Amino acid sequence: MAEKITKTTKTKKTKKADFFTGTGRRKTSTARVWLFAEKGEFTVNDKNMKDLFVSGKDTLDWIKPFHAVGVSHPQAKFSATIKVAGGGIASQLDAIQMGLARALLKYDETLKPILRASGLLTRDSRKKERKKPYLRKARKAPQYSKR
Repeated sequence: MAEKITKTTKTKKTKKADFFTGTGRRKTSTARVWLFAEKGEFTVNDKNMKDLFVSGKDTLDWIKPFHAVGVSHPQAKFSATIKVAGGGIASQLDAIQMGLARALLKYDETLKPILRASGLLTRDSRKKERKKPYLRKARKAPQYSKR
């Protein structure tokens, strides 16, 4: 009896949509952003962005890069996965904003003048100054006593 030998064909795995990366930093916070050009959710450290930043000012801050380029509802056009570490809530939010702006820049290079004019691509390098010896803080000296 002759047995038929059949070839097993490997099916190609469908890879995720193309993504655009951006890194944002502020003080000691670092945000790594993966921006996808498909409708979806924005997650920060595996939590929904809306749950993490609930105030209206915070929402306006992270949406600012999208508003600058003319996207009023980013969830309708994009989705993102963001990993952020270090610092406090305010500096993490600024790091996320910068990371989203850099990812948008990789998405479309023609957006660079708009993002640059809005100040979203400029790194804010201000950090806390280190404490010096014999001082109470970075610059605060002990009270001087004349007698």
